[in-house]
Amino acid sequence: MGFQLGAIDTSILIIYGLVLVGMGAYFFRKSKTSEQFMVAGRGIPAWAAGLAVMSAYTSSISYIAVPGKAFDSNWHPLIFALTTIPVAWFVTKYVVPYYRKKNIISVYGYLEEKIGAWARIYASLSFVLSMIGRTAVILYLSSLLLSSFIAVDIRILIMVIGIVTIVYTLMGGMEAVIWTDVMQSVIMIGGIIFIGYLLTKEVFARPDFLIQNAFDARKFSLGETNLSLNSRTIWVMIIYGVSENIRNLVADQNYTQKYCSVPDEKKAKKSVWIAMLIYLPLTALFLYIGTTLFAFYSGPDHMLGEAITKGDQVFPHYIATQLPVGVKGLIIAAILAASMSTIDSALNCSATVLFVDYYKKYFKPSASEKISVNFLRLTTVVWGIFGIAVALLLINAESALDIWWIIAGIFGGGILGLFLLGIFNVIITQTQGIISVVFSILIIIWGSLLRDLPDHFTWIECNIDPIIIGAMSSLGLVLLALFFVMANKMTGMKHAKS
Repeated sequence: MGFQLGAIDTSILIIYGLVLVGMGAYFFRKSKTSEQFMVAGRGIPAWAAGLAVMSAYTSSISYIAVPGKAFDSNWHPLIFALTTIPVAWFVTKYVVPYYRKKNIISVYGYLEEKIGAWARIYASLSFVLSMIGRTAVILYLSSLLLSSFIAVDIRILIMVIGIVTIVYTLMGGMEAVIWTDVMQSVIMIGGIIFIGYLLTKEVFARPDFLIQNAFDARKFSLGETNLSLNSRTIWVMIIYGVSENIRNLVADQNYTQKYCSVPDEKKAKKSVWIAMLIYLPLTALFLYIGTTLFAFYSGPDHMLGEAITKGDQVFPHYIATQLPVGVKGLIIAAILAASMSTIDSALNCSATVLFVDYYKKYFKPSASEKISVNFLRLTTVVWGIFGIAVALLLINAESALDIWWIIAGIFGGGILGLFLLGIFNVIITQTQGIISVVFSILIIIWGSLLRDLPDHFTWIECNIDPIIIGAMSSLGLVLLALFFVMANKMTGMKHAKS
């Protein structure tokens, strides 16, 4: 992009980084026990936990990609946000009470109780490995964006952003994660509201009334209503939204650990509702930005250069060319805030899972609080270094997002399905469970890799929209498990007769 920030905007970013480190140092004195480090002593207010859960839903990817999707296409991502409402009802009614009753810290302990130790090991290991990939992709993409505004090598930016996030996360634990997420959420929401205001003034102004161009191009559409699963229809988005939001709020440590950091069940439920009721209009606002950008650049006064070839590039271009000094730095800080709030959660939650599901359970059950906290801090640093290292490798990758989707799909295969088996008390043997998980991973591999094949291999080609392959893998696991349940019953009946 080649637009460089001035001294004022650069100073804003530096001050922002120093504030984050300062907040980590402030909360350092309050993270002296393992429980304080992992769930902030369960003393976080519901509203703050809600903002932290909401921030886990957003990152630099959503800050750039959601407006980009609205610019290129329409408002179909809003359906994903709309499905959070029924999912939040289900989770607060049936899941949160159980998690709070059991005082769950690592959500994967639920799988051991319901299915067996193997399920807990598989799910928790998949989570911590996928968090390395998630941290790397967010680090890389946010640094790639920032490198367009600051004349610094992307490798240095990756390391600086990574190190700053590691430092405040390891010092302050979950309390630092949540309160920095609160601050970052305010910056992010304030920034996007301000840009929405600026664009609204431009595209609704007479006599041009540029917003009409967006209506004419059907940019406010939610998608097609046909029943095909091969394109981004309304039904595909409903399937994706329901499955992914259940996975997030039921089976993803990034979310569950935050709403388990409040004092009681009532506040945990409240935090989930706060998160969803903010996330829904925020998504609409991100989409509105993309649509108004389409209208803004459809007029004769503002043209996109030839270098802008896709929607993801439009919002950064607008920030670079249209925002005044000072505001530009704050908006870029908001994008970094969205990134860092995702990374700090990934690091803290990875350390928590490694501690609860492995170190405390298998290696040192009687570890002192000092040893426990040191282990949590050490693993925060190690996982952060892993994330930085993989981010540096992604610089030469053709598509960082494609790599992340494949890795996340393979590591995440079957986890939601396993939790559904637990929720509905489906009883199968360990061997049957492992076979079911392998089957779900094979579905993901088929849906992710076997595309655009030569003519003589089209019979095994997957044409289903990639966005719902995860849902299909979970469905495959559950259906195979139910088949095993029926087979077990029939075998039991035969043995009883004999």
